[in-house]
Amino acid sequence: MRDITLHINGTDHALQIEDNWTLLYVLREVLNLTGTKYGCGTNDCGACKVLVDGVPKNSCVLLARNLEGADILTIEGVSHDGHLHPVQQAFVDAGAIQCGYCTPGMVMTSLALLANNPDPSEDEILTALEGNLCRCTGYKKIVEAVQLTARRMREDDGAQQG
Repeated sequence: MRDITLHINGTDHALQIEDNWTLLYVLREVLNLTGTKYGCGTNDCGACKVLVDGVPKNSCVLLARNLEGADILTIEGVSHDGHLHPVQQAFVDAGAIQCGYCTPGMVMTSLALLANNPDPSEDEILTALEGNLCRCTGYKKIVEAVQLTARRMREDDGAQQG
């Protein structure tokens, strides 16, 4: 066992972990943050996507021991004060949630995309989501949700500047 501190969703967590524990294992089994899903365990599906220093990463292949000092954001850290983040709300409004298993990873990837590109094209959205698999949809509603978020964010920015 080794002692580490992980900064997750704005809070430091002092933990004792085994060297081979993945971030996904620590999130789900140690910290009970079960919004991040286990899908493939092989870096292929994106169900376990989190943001590490603002970059989408599959937590199933990240060793927790290597993440001290990183800023880790999970789906649990996205909403605030009982209100959904605009990306989450757009997924609901656009009907982009079917079974919901891929949704946390899709939301995390969308957050990172919109932080770096507030007006992505459909092709840019599809490229960003390439590492996130969904078996329920043809991705149309998911793309629409990202576009809806971008439009709402631009409108909010315009309203605040006016």
